[in-house]
Amino acid sequence: MKKLILLSLALSLQLASADFRAGAIVLDVSPLEFPVLVNGGMMSRSAKEVNDPINARALVIADGKTQIAIVVVDSCMLAKPVLDEAKKLASKRTGIPMDHMLISATHTHSAPSTLGCLGTRADPRYTPYLVQKLAEAIAKAQKKLQPAKVGWNNVNAAEYTALRRWVHHPRYLVKDPFGNPTGRANMHSGRDWSRVTGESGPEDPDLNMISIQTRDGKPLALLANFSMHYFSGVRPLSADYFGRWASNVKQRLAPDSEFVAMMSHGCSGDIWRRDYGVQNWAKNPVPKDKDFTVDSYAEQLADRAVQGYAKIKHTEDADLAMEETRMRLNYRTPDTQLLEWSERIVKETGDRDPKTSTEVYAMEQTILHKRQNTEIVLQAIRIGDIGITTTPNETYALTALKLKAMSPLKNTMVIELANGGDGYIPPPEQHVLGGYNTWAARSAGLEVQAEPKIVEADLQMLEKVAGKLRRPHSPATGSAAKALLAANPAAYWRLDEFSGPLAHDRSGNDRTGMFEDGVVFHLEGARSKAFNKAGELNRAAHFCGGRMRAQLSGLKNDYSVSLWFWNGMPDGLRDIAGWMFSRDRDHALGPFGDHLGLGGDGKLVLRHGSGKAAKGNSTIKRWTWTHVVLVRDGKTLRVFLNGENKPELELDTDGSFPAGFESVFVGGRSDRVDNWEGRLDEAAIFDRALSIREISRLAVR
Repeated sequence: MKKLILLSLALSLQLASADFRAGAIVLDVSPLEFPVLVNGGMMSRSAKEVNDPINARALVIADGKTQIAIVVVDSCMLAKPVLDEAKKLASKRTGIPMDHMLISATHTHSAPSTLGCLGTRADPRYTPYLVQKLAEAIAKAQKKLQPAKVGWNNVNAAEYTALRRWVHHPRYLVKDPFGNPTGRANMHSGRDWSRVTGESGPEDPDLNMISIQTRDGKPLALLANFSMHYFSGVRPLSADYFGRWASNVKQRLAPDSEFVAMMSHGCSGDIWRRDYGVQNWAKNPVPKDKDFTVDSYAEQLADRAVQGYAKIKHTEDADLAMEETRMRLNYRTPDTQLLEWSERIVKETGDRDPKTSTEVYAMEQTILHKRQNTEIVLQAIRIGDIGITTTPNETYALTALKLKAMSPLKNTMVIELANGGDGYIPPPEQHVLGGYNTWAARSAGLEVQAEPKIVEADLQMLEKVAGKLRRPHSPATGSAAKALLAANPAAYWRLDEFSGPLAHDRSGNDRTGMFEDGVVFHLEGARSKAFNKAGELNRAAHFCGGRMRAQLSGLKNDYSVSLWFWNGMPDGLRDIAGWMFSRDRDHALGPFGDHLGLGGDGKLVLRHGSGKAAKGNSTIKRWTWTHVVLVRDGKTLRVFLNGENKPELELDTDGSFPAGFESVFVGGRSDRVDNWEGRLDEAAIFDRALSIREISRLAVR
């Protein structure tokens, strides 16, 4: 009986996959009445004409049992109630269930407004018109269903995306709309290298593509996904680079056909096109900007897509599955004092639109107070062995990297601005740094823990549609990491986590560390080719005021520390650029502690207790990876740079550590003075004094 059931199930799946069909259309959804309100700015603005078409691109796929609609709309953001209304209408026309419809915005900042945000209201005439057009697009795409096949490719397009959110050093805090200096990070701060310590997170360079062809191999549709916010500087109404990219791809692949190219938005809350150039610091005295226009950008990115398209292998065997979760999340609402302040300003503003950022954010506080919480929509789709999952507005690139790395489906696309417009959704550690992306408003108002809740919900749905568990986050162990492990460290923290608070010990000795607030995660680390497998980036933590602390029971007088450091502090800003390692009692600077740091002039500093100190001779360039080993052998401290035989500096101590002196700190000093500002990677502690030969083996040249 069991064999018959399994045989029946296998036959059912085979029939479903053999019936894979698809239909796609492009529908012009440009407004018919002007002027029309335009979203994407702090203050209200409007447009009187269409400079290039505003489109909805719809794709319907089916496998004989299941139908799924995917729509990408040229819009800044789309409100969930608006989309639910459109889905309900489309479901009546097509029979496709509402929870099998994914509708997302491209995030062009030059399209009609359908969502009230900051100083702009939803346009009252265009919004109901768009609802009708979205339902029409799905219905028309369904009518074009035909036998099809599907394929996937992922292309690296790193030169077309970069971090726009940078960490300020402690002297240059950004003021929030309420006049408080709360921001350690903000958008586009990287244009002034004298005020920043580095990017606040990683980028996602993937240009993901799901290609659909007719059974005889003709292009039918291409659903792409890329993490780049929008081009900007485009006169409304316009689809920005998203529309131009789609037109360019069609022109290159199938100009005289009904082929539909559609660019969905990847996780881009902290992303833009300009690379402020940290990786080129040694060559460039000032940040450089690529000489792009919106047209050249779209053309080059289309070229990259077409190159990758040529390598796609298609299959007819693609069955479908889809899951949807509706989750209620709280808003970060104002306290009594802030609410009273906001209500006074709103009363003074009256019925007119707000004219200043203070008026905008005062109004937003009253809205959040009234609403208290909201419902978000999350989805996961499987097309054969290809996965798609969604976020409800502007998540960070790190969110996409988490989902792609842990998805049970190797080929996974993350579409943001999907099924609603719930503002910026930063990882929790980014809230500590503050800045525009975290200021409470409808544009960034969800609870601090929203991002991990969204990631977990998406992973659970991906597990359901895939029928298997998520993949563990397990970066490869390259030759340098293997050499370090072979040296038998007492603790080894690779500092490559996606999030805190745990710093995992890879030595096998279970010396887990704890990240404090003021650390961000998963940035590019030291020497990827040595620490990870080919093509896989090594990752590091960026310290911005916080530390990683651990207890090493049994650590004696003789010990060694090996780590890689990357200083983000501008030269000469303070006497100590930052302390990277400390062994002492927490909250104190006592007579027994050892402390390794970097001076404001770029030279290593070694300190013992509250008095003895030594300084190195070598000047270490800012924003470059350097290997350092601290060795304590009896009463003598020595520091070695980059595996050299001769110590960079040496210091005699007064004696042994007292019993129970087991607290160690990476990324700061025990008393929290002048903590590290920059990246640290591959930190290991040994319960012995390393030899010169061992030190040389640990340095990757």
